Amino acid sequence: MWSVDVARSYPELIEFVGLCDVNPGRLSYFKSKTGFTCPTFTDFNKMMHEIKPDTVIVTTVDATHHEFIIRGMEMGADIITEKPLTTDEQKCEAILEAEKKTGKKVLVTFNYRYSPHRAKIYELLRSGTIGELTSVDFHWYLDTSHGADYFRRWHRLKEKSGSLWVHKATHHFDLLNWWIESDPAEVYATGSLDFYGKNNSFRHTHCRSCPHKNNCSFHWDITKNRLLTELYVNNENHDGYLRDGCVFKEDINIYDKMAATIRYENGVHVSYSLTAYSPYEGYRIAFNGTKGRMDVWIEESNPIEEKNYDEIVVSHNFGTREFIRVPHSQSGHGGGDRLLKDSVFGITMDDPLNQTATVRDGALSILIGIAARTSCETGKPVKINDLTSLKAGKKRQFANR
Repeated sequence: MWSVDVARSYPELIEFVGLCDVNPGRLSYFKSKTGFTCPTFTDFNKMMHEIKPDTVIVTTVDATHHEFIIRGMEMGADIITEKPLTTDEQKCEAILEAEKKTGKKVLVTFNYRYSPHRAKIYELLRSGTIGELTSVDFHWYLDTSHGADYFRRWHRLKEKSGSLWVHKATHHFDLLNWWIESDPAEVYATGSLDFYGKNNSFRHTHCRSCPHKNNCSFHWDITKNRLLTELYVNNENHDGYLRDGCVFKEDINIYDKMAATIRYENGVHVSYSLTAYSPYEGYRIAFNGTKGRMDVWIEESNPIEEKNYDEIVVSHNFGTREFIRVPHSQSGHGGGDRLLKDSVFGITMDDPLNQTATVRDGALSILIGIAARTSCETGKPVKINDLTSLKAGKKRQFANR
């Protein structure tokens, strides 16, 4: 997403001047597949000293984002980072302080904001079609393919991903912050590991050599995928990372079932849940207002019927019901990827829907997840203002383009 497509789409604006990765085998393979001719590094500081890039794009393991964001800014670069910004409140605070100290900028790539369907929801909420927003019901379902994959990879470890409260749900919490146009105030949450990990009678290290492969519904032969084989399997000797890890490994310490109640500074209440072992992938969301309700049901895998649009249902109190159809886009992530990149690289300068995400937006999205994770561990509600120096407000602060 952030390599060949960027180079081809913005050739007069972007030049890749260096690539860095801890695994030299994957780095070599990536360079051969992209055709990039720039130098490669396994030492980030060395790359920064020798290349002195204007901008660094950070796409590392979540728990290491802060290292490269902070060092990148300290060494003179602006930052484009994938979500989540980082994985705990201490690292978040360090990033906030580094941005202030260096004067550099951090952009967080929340592509979900840019999909036409979710942008239409934002427009409808702003138009007042359901009156003043009072509460939101938001329930996300990961299926036994995509959802299971989080439990195969490094994401299964809380110390690397921050748990799905942070790695995955940061997308959803950012959407909520953007749609509601207020900051989160307090979170109470529960979570458990009910399906993956220890919840099985057999397990192994990874799928390829598993003695239980004939009895396991989750057995996956990575060698049938040429790209993943060349990128991961052929380079395991460098770092021992197994891309086809067992979803029932006993070291899994993230939740696969989560629920949270989020109170916003402007009085809006949110009921949120995430299930990582659903038979289908998608989400249901409902916005309740003083003049009506808006409902959305998106099924992203195995849809009941093939259609080239997503639908929004608006029900007016004492009135009619509207069915609004938003056509699909060819760009990834619901049509958001191309629009996001156009914004990040300055093709689109106007921001009428306030979609640009700054370090503050990135911080608030992960702080909901961090608060939820802490609440799960303590059994108590957690106030957002107690986590970092960032103080929540009733009205969301927008980026200045």
